Amino acid sequence: MVNPIILSIQTAAIALALAFPCGVLLAKTMAGKRFRGKTALETLFLLPVVLPPTVVGFLLIILFGKHSPVGSMIEWVFGNSIMFTPWAAALASTVVAFPLMYQSAKAGFESINPEIEEAARMDGAGTWRTFLHITLPLSSTALVTGAILSFARALGEFGATLMFAGNIPGKTQTAPIAIYMAMESGRTDEAWFLVAVIILISFIMLYLSSLLKSK
Repeated sequence: MVNPIILSIQTAAIALALAFPCGVLLAKTMAGKRFRGKTALETLFLLPVVLPPTVVGFLLIILFGKHSPVGSMIEWVFGNSIMFTPWAAALASTVVAFPLMYQSAKAGFESINPEIEEAARMDGAGTWRTFLHITLPLSSTALVTGAILSFARALGEFGATLMFAGNIPGKTQTAPIAIYMAMESGRTDEAWFLVAVIILISFIMLYLSSLLKSK
């Protein structure tokens, strides 16, 4: 019963490791910018939040399946398709976690007074030094909040993971999938255990996020 929990935590950690840098860099690129098509582009970034998980799973299969150019390239390089592997579960979780990381990072960056960053650049700090030593510290609360929410969202991913990674015990069977299978098989005690653990972890994540926001 513990294996799905461990796998979910590992998958969520990988998803966070992928979503965090992508969300931060894209948010920094978009924050405060005005250009034609920005709204449409940001809507695309946030689309996984509102799309049904099955739609996300379907699109992942189309993009990374064996018959797609990307899927064929992955299979040629690594000798195996990404589908029905732990990496498929991590990728599905990354897609649904990314919008939360992006939104939090963008809100954090836009809350910074531009004059502070401009002053740092005038004092001789380059773009990256300003970003590392001024922008990131000033937006750290928003970034940590986004990381916590992204991890929690990745931990609870079900539909896209089931479609794209499948239900392979010990390999791709995350806790949400294990809960579904336990209920289908009448193993109520196992389902309750998994539900309790997921609720506890999610509660801790949201509690920490609330504490950060209240500071």
